[in-house]
Parts: sequence; C-alpha cells; structure tokens
Amino acid sequence: MPRLITFACGQKGIEDRRRLVVPLARGKVFELGCGGGLNQQFYDRQAVTAFAGIDPHDSLLESARESARALGRDVDIKQGVGEEIPFSSSSFDTLVCTYTLCSVQDHARVVSELHRVLKPDGQLLFLEHGRAPDRSVAGWQERIEPLWKPLAGGCHLTRAVGGALRAGGFEVEPLGQGYLEKAPRVMGWMEWGIARKRRQ
Repeated sequence: MPRLITFACGQKGIEDRRRLVVPLARGKVFELGCGGGLNQQFYDRQAVTAFAGIDPHDSLLESARESARALGRDVDIKQGVGEEIPFSSSSFDTLVCTYTLCSVQDHARVVSELHRVLKPDGQLLFLEHGRAPDRSVAGWQERIEPLWKPLAGGCHLTRAVGGALRAGGFEVEPLGQGYLEKAPRVMGWMEWGIARKRRQ
C-alpha cells in the first residue's frame, strides 16, 4: 500500500504542483512523510543546508535516505509519526508537508507538532488535498470517505487544509488551489501555500 500511494502521488499533475512548492525550502528542512522520496529532486541544493524527515513506513526509509544523500545533504531520516515528531522544539527553518495530512490519525495533534518544531521565523510549505469548497462535492466526499479510507491507507477526503492550519496557530499565505485535472472531483481538490507561526 505505501508504494502504491507513492506511485499515485507521483502523477504528472501532482508533480507539477510539487515543482511550485518544494523549491521554496530554505535552511534546515524537515519533511513529514518523506518515505516516498518524491520531493527530493525538487529541493534547491544551494538553499537547503540539512535535511530531516520521518515516515511511519520502515520499508520506504532506506530509499529516502539514499535519495537525500545522493544530493549531498546532511541527512537525519527516522521512522516515526506526525503525532510525536522526534525532534526538539524550534528546530527547523522550513517544514515540508505534501499529501500527508490526509492520512494522519490525529489531524489537530500533527498540526500542533508541526507548529512546535518550526522556528519562530520559519515557514511551513504545504501541498495537500482535502475538503472541496463546493457543497455538492463535499457531500459526496462525506459519503465516499468511509469506503475510501481502508482502501487508501487511511486517507481522508473531508479534512480542511488551510482552515486546519489556521486553527493550529498558523497564518496561511495561499499560493494556489483548485481541482486536479483528470481526477474525480471528490478526490481532486488541492490547496498549496506557505504557513507561518501567528504573531502573538
């Protein structure tokens, strides 16, 4: 299942959006759900000084380490889950989260953990699919989700993207949103952008 999901998340329309988001990473980078290694080719070698990441799927981690090392980076990739990120608070300049928040178990807790490990002046780069703004599409997402989740590794169709980040203490700068071409609308609503810690 992890390899099947990795293949699905590497399709051209999705890859085009990765090209818009991932190169914005700077400094010490942490990637949530890095096991597929799909983002490695898009990082700016000159801008990224160190790379860390976690993924719950042990079978994917070694290939992710090899991909990161091949690009000449200091690498710290571990098995882990977003609800308990195994790094210190305020550790990273950039967090990268692509097509991962849909499948975590405790959505709010993961967002809280991302907030914790990000430096006060850091940035969270996100590219996620989630709840559609159109009522008719969202209604179908709600109907289909109970059947979809066990088939797609726990993927949720109805989770808010920008709204969840705002609720977790982030200010969100949207870079784009819309339905993925050639994908069913119930699975194709995408949002991408930059989130920063809300100023107190």
